[in-house]
Amino acid sequence: MNTLTETNFNFPNQLSKYSGKVREVYKFKNDVLVMISTDRLSAFDVVLPKGIPYKGQILNQIACKMLDATSHIVPNWLISSPDPNVSIGQACEPFKVEMVVRGYLSGHAARLYKSGERKICGVDMPDGMFENDKFVNPILTPTTKADNGSHDEDISREEILLNNIVNEEDYLKLEDFSLKLFKEGSRIAKNQGLILVDTKYEFGKNKSGQIILIDEIHTPDSSRYFYLDSYLDLQNSKLPQKQLSKEFVRQWLISNGFQGKENQIIPEMSKDYIKGVSDRYIELYEKITGLEFVKEELNGLDKRIETNILNYFDV
Repeated sequence: MNTLTETNFNFPNQLSKYSGKVREVYKFKNDVLVMISTDRLSAFDVVLPKGIPYKGQILNQIACKMLDATSHIVPNWLISSPDPNVSIGQACEPFKVEMVVRGYLSGHAARLYKSGERKICGVDMPDGMFENDKFVNPILTPTTKADNGSHDEDISREEILLNNIVNEEDYLKLEDFSLKLFKEGSRIAKNQGLILVDTKYEFGKNKSGQIILIDEIHTPDSSRYFYLDSYLDLQNSKLPQKQLSKEFVRQWLISNGFQGKENQIIPEMSKDYIKGVSDRYIELYEKITGLEFVKEELNGLDKRIETNILNYFDV
């Protein structure tokens, strides 16, 4: 199946292009950004060699809906979405940290816990917890915002302030915004029969000096979800949770001997496996939004995106 794994546009008034792990960001005059969500799949800070059909469309459409749904909590960068894979918004200076909120002992935190650690990012984790147990209160576990190709690293509030990565006044606002966003995301998820397990938020300052929410929120690439109706039974039975997130990709890679470490070889992704990943992303879209996913035509993706962006700028 056709997938969008790269774009190479040259628009009028375009100043620069930056390629992240999944998104490609075009900067224009007047502090405008065009963000294109590709079908690339990343795990352990490595971009896997094959794209996932509809993934970019799914991420962009979930992110736009969630940004709209949380704009009363904190202003965000989004102005418009003229194409299923495209968001257009205001440029800003990003903070060099990502705010990770964890409601449950899962993923990276669970792996640390199993290794014997009882502290993450300066935050204590109680003894006697099992994987996927709920924390009494959500915890904040920030990471450094890595440059392209680098690994994000856990960092504590104390280290952030000591190294003046973010000043104290701004950082306390980031913490407050993050916890409020997680509370609202959890409420939205619960209404759809899901649990928002953990997620990350990124912030920046616009040219007016205002803190705004940037990038994506509450998508399967930035968040982990469990099914609400089966959570307690599975947890009481010490069984793995059924989840909608990218964690199933990470677990598949781990089971095939890959964790992004040096000299490890990325396992081959079969057509059936790629379709399965695509189906999981579609399932999450429909579960979290409560809407049926409408598949866009996969042929001519580049041309459609370019045309819709040009039409937006009326050129």
